[in-house]
Amino acid sequence: MAAGAPAPRPQVTAVASTPGSATALAGYAIQSTAKVTDSAAAVSSPGYPAAGWYPAGPRSTVLAALLAAGVYPDPFYSTHQQQIPAADFDVPWWYRSDFTVTDTAARTYLDFSGVISAADVFVNGRPIATAADVVGAYTRHEFDVTDLIGEGTNTVAFRIQPNDPRKKLTMSWLDWLQPPPDENMGIVRDVTVRRGGPVALRDAHVVTALAMPSMSTADLTVKAQVRNDSAATVTATVAGTAGPAAVSRSVTLAPGETRTLVFSPADHPALRLSPPRVWWPATMGEQPMYGLDLTATVNGAPSDTARQSFAVRDVQAPLNADGARQYRINGRPLLVKGAGWSPDEFLRWDRTYVEDRLKYALDLGLNTLRLEGHIEPDEFFDLTDRYGILTLPGWECCSKWEGEVNGTEAGERWEPSDYPVSRASMAAEAARLRHHPSVISFLIGSDFAPNEEIERGYLDALRAADWTAPVVPAASDDSSPVTGPSGMKMTGPYDWVPPGYWYEKREGGATGFNSETSAGPDVPTLDTLRRMMSPAELETLWKNPSAAQYHRSPSRTFATLALYNAALAGRYGPPTGLDDYVRKAQLAQYENVRAQFEAYARHAKDASAPSTGVIYWMFNSGWTSLQWQLVDRFLDQGGAYFGAKKANEPLHIQYGYGDRSVAVVNNRPSASSGLTARVTLFTPAGEQRYDRTVTGLSVAGAGASSTALTVPESVAGLPTTYLARLLLTDGAGREVSRNVYWLSTREDVLDYGNSNWYSTPTTSYADLRGLNAMQQTAVTAAASTTQDGAGTSTTTVTVRHTGTGTTPALLTDVHLVGAQGDPVLPVRWSDNQVSLWPGESATLTATYRTGDLRGSAPRLRISGWNTPTATVPAG
Repeated sequence: MAAGAPAPRPQVTAVASTPGSATALAGYAIQSTAKVTDSAAAVSSPGYPAAGWYPAGPRSTVLAALLAAGVYPDPFYSTHQQQIPAADFDVPWWYRSDFTVTDTAARTYLDFSGVISAADVFVNGRPIATAADVVGAYTRHEFDVTDLIGEGTNTVAFRIQPNDPRKKLTMSWLDWLQPPPDENMGIVRDVTVRRGGPVALRDAHVVTALAMPSMSTADLTVKAQVRNDSAATVTATVAGTAGPAAVSRSVTLAPGETRTLVFSPADHPALRLSPPRVWWPATMGEQPMYGLDLTATVNGAPSDTARQSFAVRDVQAPLNADGARQYRINGRPLLVKGAGWSPDEFLRWDRTYVEDRLKYALDLGLNTLRLEGHIEPDEFFDLTDRYGILTLPGWECCSKWEGEVNGTEAGERWEPSDYPVSRASMAAEAARLRHHPSVISFLIGSDFAPNEEIERGYLDALRAADWTAPVVPAASDDSSPVTGPSGMKMTGPYDWVPPGYWYEKREGGATGFNSETSAGPDVPTLDTLRRMMSPAELETLWKNPSAAQYHRSPSRTFATLALYNAALAGRYGPPTGLDDYVRKAQLAQYENVRAQFEAYARHAKDASAPSTGVIYWMFNSGWTSLQWQLVDRFLDQGGAYFGAKKANEPLHIQYGYGDRSVAVVNNRPSASSGLTARVTLFTPAGEQRYDRTVTGLSVAGAGASSTALTVPESVAGLPTTYLARLLLTDGAGREVSRNVYWLSTREDVLDYGNSNWYSTPTTSYADLRGLNAMQQTAVTAAASTTQDGAGTSTTTVTVRHTGTGTTPALLTDVHLVGAQGDPVLPVRWSDNQVSLWPGESATLTATYRTGDLRGSAPRLRISGWNTPTATVPAG
């Protein structure tokens, strides 16, 4: 560790005196116990100097604090993370924070969760808990420290124990990325100081029951625990509102007594809402929220308060005739179209960064995010509630969480002390997540379902918390003793397969509910690659297909890009340089991601073995990565992003690799009619070889599809590599969907008999090398930019194919850039990576924060498969 650590900024939190207040500690000073020789009593006492300690934020791992202090270089670049000595984190670390109290008459409580992995806790020099008590990343703890608190400055200190996810019920990174050397040890959720009077109000929540199928009424049941923390018998009145309904009741409590108050429509008729405002996912309706607001008073004075948002919605997830889990939101079947969510590798909370990614998820047409472990803080779920994005949180695989049931995989078997930690973790997360309408399940297993003892502990905790959403025993095709079959499959793939793979109703193909799947690697844009890898590493990336890639995975299975690179060269031809490698990668990722989502959408309404859900693995990575991401660390967008966006557009025309059918999929709520579908096949030079138009098409809404035509198996004059342009127009002749495919008369051949858990071998590749002979074409752009006065700019650009001849401009990409040519990110495009034939144009819009231009004028960088790169003004 670097010598001469900086002195921490003062982290003194002024704690409110108001009954019911909860004040989060503003931050900490931290230091390794290897460098602290003073006693715990001294370290945790007010006035301790903490000389040479490091500042840490209110939610911070040890390494996150050290990175913020500049102790180590950027771990997201090259192999810098390897330079961080893991031995520095093999010993406990101190976290200490000072807070001030002006009123000692009020009771004071310390309330927290998110300690990784365990901690001894001290207040004002006195121990209040040991690491045997405060253990587990998700367990919640409340300590009454009233008798220890004095007027003025007070101190709380945590002696954080090292984390080992093989031995503790905490968090780990599995094979997602190179794990942080500190294994995320620290405090990653708020530690709050709560104040109150003699009676504490806890566990206040609303249980909603929506009348189905009418949705004409909804019953609200309000529950709250009332606890007398004083030494005398008291009478408390609990009163407030739940949505529009007022509730009130008095209760007499003996010293130390706790009672649960229940307010129901039977005794408070206003708790039956008629009609209720019903919460829907973003693609299906609005997201109205209600509020619960309760106050406990004693002798007319407020003693404690409780506030919480909630919503009215109904979630069911029965198994269909094929045993697949079919989600229904407010009675309507929903094809889950989602992706796996990752937090920052160092668990740093950045609300803006999170919100930017959630907006990207909506932009992609996704409706669900799966959180396998790493369950985000409260604000994350507040945002998903607001944006109407469904979530599937649950425990992670391949660590202590599944150590009792996962055979030879990582994670040690459970000891007797682990069972109460698992139950407490489930109780805490259930109480925290139950009121969020965006949470539509909890997965109590991932790769493996729990055994009966563990499962009953989870289910008891969920039941006690009034959990109403479905409980899923595993993300894999597994069963648990009590809950039964999962209704999900985890067949992969996790590494490269060709686009046609997704249309087969076997392995990871489009049938049932696939909880995590994708064609694996995702090579970012050249801009991002240069921000994350050294010149030498970039040279190896394209020159040595079988080289180990540090930015892929610590897993031996996924250490290289060998499968991906073999397919890229086999289908598109060997790369001739870094630019060519990245160019081919974007084309390959576009076609593959598009096919995955298109296949699952096309099969959603099948009479036999329909698809019910797909979770792309993954939505993002926690660091700079070469795999499993629709969007990269810096929020840049490449072929994978725009392939997903194209596949999930509201009204969509698509080509089926499995049977050459051309179908229209309608993701809008209502039916569409009077549509015209046109399919044209071209040589790479743009010479037409087939053209057919079908008019008068109709397609029902809510994910229904309709087949317009089937492309002939053989077309005269069609070369080995060819292009298919699909156009969908409405009754007025307006183009509502355009989709361009690059295809081959020689198909990819898969060896299903030798499939493994992460891929299916390809024995012969489709021949797309004909694309390399496409002539360069000119694409011009005319743009204008407006500002809304609220910090948002919109650039409107019309790109036009102005070249001569017949060759189309394939996958034309528009990047918004600043003065130095760096991408302006995040940005949301109405469409991008469009393919244009001579004379054609497309008008695109980009929305972004004006401040991200850093005072420069916006510019547009135009590029494409066969379009020379040019940068033009966008003023």
